[in-house]
This record gives sequence, C-alpha cells and structure tokens, in this order.
Amino acid sequence: MPEYLPIEYPIQIPYQLRVYFTKGVFDTANPLFRDLSCSRESGIRRKVLIYIDEAVSQSNPDLQEQIKAYFNHHENDLRLMGSQVLQGGESLKNDSSVVDRIYADIEENRICRHSFVAAIGGGALLDTVGFAASTAHRGIRHLRLPTTTLGQADAGVGVKNGVNFNQKKNFVGAFAPPFAAINDFNFLSSLPAVHMRNGYIEAIKVALIRDAEFFTWIEDNVEALKQFDNAAMEELIYRCAKHHVAFIATSGDPFEMGSVRPLDFGHWAAHKLEQLSEFALSHGEAVAIGIAIDTLYSEQKGYLSSENSARILNLLKQLDFETYSDYLEQKSGNRFPYVLEGLEEFREHLGGQLTITLLKHVGSRFEVHEIDNEVVLKVIQRLKNL
Repeated sequence: MPEYLPIEYPIQIPYQLRVYFTKGVFDTANPLFRDLSCSRESGIRRKVLIYIDEAVSQSNPDLQEQIKAYFNHHENDLRLMGSQVLQGGESLKNDSSVVDRIYADIEENRICRHSFVAAIGGGALLDTVGFAASTAHRGIRHLRLPTTTLGQADAGVGVKNGVNFNQKKNFVGAFAPPFAAINDFNFLSSLPAVHMRNGYIEAIKVALIRDAEFFTWIEDNVEALKQFDNAAMEELIYRCAKHHVAFIATSGDPFEMGSVRPLDFGHWAAHKLEQLSEFALSHGEAVAIGIAIDTLYSEQKGYLSSENSARILNLLKQLDFETYSDYLEQKSGNRFPYVLEGLEEFREHLGGQLTITLLKHVGSRFEVHEIDNEVVLKVIQRLKNL
C-alpha cells in the first residue's frame, strides 16, 4: 500500500462574544432586540421562538403581552413564533423530555439557521434552551436574556450549554456561544433575596482569581450590596461579566480543551453539594461553601496567609452566605464523606488530569494536580466549628 501524507489544515472560526446591558428590553422604544436580530442580512423578516422561565413569567405578569406588542411594533423585521413558559430550576435540566419538546417546536415552526431561539430566565433555562438550539440543525442562533444576578454576571454570558444526565451536572452539553446575551437590569427587581445574592458569589470568585481591586470594591460596598442597591448590583454585574467574557476570549482555551479552569474555583465541591442536597442548595450557596473549602485548604497548605483567608471568609459571612452544610459530612460505608467524590467527578469532567485552582493572594491563583483528603477533612471540621 502506498504511503499517503496526512492532510492537515487549520480551521479558524471567528466568534463574537457580545454582552449588552439595558433596561426594558421589550419596551417598544428600545431598539436593541430588533437591531440585534436584524444585524446580519438585511431585508429578511426574522423568526423568533421564545422560552420564558415560569418564575419570571409569574413575577412579570405583563411580560408576554409586552413581547407581543414589541413584535407587532417591529412586524416588518420580526416574526414571533411563540413565547412559551417552561418550569425553571435544576429539575428542568434533569428532564430529557424538555429538550425533545424544544426540538419539536423548532421543527413545527420551521426555525432555521437564520432564525433565533431566545431564552429568558435563570441559568437552568438558559442552559437547556441553549443546548437544544445549539444542536438542532447543527446550531441555531440563540439569544440569552438572563434574569438573575448569577446569570447576568456569569452563567448567562459564557459559551456553555448543557443538561444533566445520570445525576451528573452538565454531563450532556455543547460549547456554543450565543448570538448575544442581553442583560436587562429591570428583571432583577422581582428576584427573591436568595437569587439576588447568588450572583455575588461569582463576583467574589472572579475577583479572587483575577482582580484584587475588585475584591476590595466588593468589601467597600458590602452594605449597599446587602441592601440590594440597584447601582451597586449593576456595577458588580458589569464588572464580573466583563472579567468572565475577557477570560473566555483571551485565555487561549475558550472551549476548555485543556484542564485548567480557574473560573471553576470553588466548584468541585459545589457541584457535589448540589447533587447531595438534591439541589435544595442553590448554586450560589453551594459555590460559597466550595470557595470557603478551597480558601481554607489554600491556607492550611501554606499557600495563602491566614489574614487573607479570614478576610475572604468574613466577606462571605457579611453577605449572608453560609460556609458549612451538613451535606459536607454525609458518608458512605467508609470514613470519607461523599463530597470527596466530587474530586473524582471533577477529574473525569476535565478529561483525565485533576486540576484544582487555589489561591496565593487575593487576586492571584495557581493550579495543583493533587488534593490531600486528610487536609480537606480538617478544613470541613474548621468550617463546622466556625
């Protein structure tokens, strides 16, 4: 058999990761949604299929009428193919029939690759709708309109979509940047307190690994943030989202082909705690505990000063985050708690080599490839005593 040289050509696909900030996105006087949907080829009336988080629909009872009025106002450019309500929350990502339903809607309404699927809601709904859109017809343009502080600051402005499988978070998913993310600050006004705070923890996370000055800003504005002051929350969301998008765009690994994922600081334990609690712990609550674990672990191993460790834990406490949960000590037959299984699941998720982000200073991180279980147990006991 003759020898053939390998055929190798680099393929470069440009992506534009865009996040817009506004108020009243479906106010007929606000052209942002129309302009974005029609920003590519002109003269084509765009089909848009919209999914709305049930909690968002209930807290904004006029939203669907506002959407209809907006599309009627821009009927020469936009065509609304339906605005459907889906139950939000993590249970949505556990129900495979939801993705099948969205596929059926896309097929029935002849939504094509020049159309849009828009999701309005929290992270679970954005993940589920985004996954369905990114896999139907090998990828339909999707728009994200996150309605929580967590979504606007972090999850909604990234490039990941996914659903859960076999009790494993985001086991099935795709890297598919949205056509755009639109942060409408007006949606935040109807959030319950727990969901207001959830986005704070991702801002603390990104400040700890990237920006000491931002961490100091959060400390200085802690009272305003506790009172959910609009200006303080909007500033926190903007700065956190900017860091998140900048890291994705400039890290050289936007689709996480490697094993270094600093944006997952505090998440190896958090993901397992969510599972153990059957998602009674919100993502933000679980990440706060995960950050506390990795902060104390960094201190216990001599990487982080006790002063900085205390500073971090104090900020979590000031913002009313718990740093301990009984789920940390749930055990199987051996002496190790279930939460330590999160390390193996995290390694599997990374694709082979365990890589955990730890801290040297506020705003300065590094990676390790091994975690000492005995030290983690000591950390859990310290958090329990606190």
